Amino acid sequence: MPAKLGRTSEQRNALLRNQASELLWYGKIQTTEAKAKALQPYVEKIITKAMSVYDLNEEKQVKKTDAKGKEVTVKVIQDSPKKLAVRRALMAKLRDLQEVKGFSEKKSEYKARTKDIQHPLMEKLFNEIAPKYAQRKEELGQGGGYTRIYLLGQRRGDAAEEAIIELV
Repeated sequence: MPAKLGRTSEQRNALLRNQASELLWYGKIQTTEAKAKALQPYVEKIITKAMSVYDLNEEKQVKKTDAKGKEVTVKVIQDSPKKLAVRRALMAKLRDLQEVKGFSEKKSEYKARTKDIQHPLMEKLFNEIAPKYAQRKEELGQGGGYTRIYLLGQRRGDAAEEAIIELV
């Protein structure tokens, strides 16, 4: 039975969704030990699901008219139906984070960099994280173990045990 963390199920699900999104985006977060232990299986299941379908793409030939009015055949790479279903299921379990504009980055450069990316966290999950752990699974011959928890000691205000959870 999962830890209730002193919250209702809606609050607990929102907490896990937010912390899982932050963990996948930044690679590590600092939280309490109880929250880290509840978050670990949640994130591991998300990564496993993404690993199972990250390379399922379909190439299609699409006819489009160009600026001169001629019909041109263009190759389009799309998600397969199975990958699309998994992507939507994971979008329900995660909060969509947006790219952050760099301090010295101009607005036009930021818009050009993020023009084609609709869901940055999903892109990162399927293009960076899932291939990395799939390769790790082939090399080491083990699935799972994608996260690690370090205990930091007690928090000063309320003596709650703090921990850092990170992607391995």
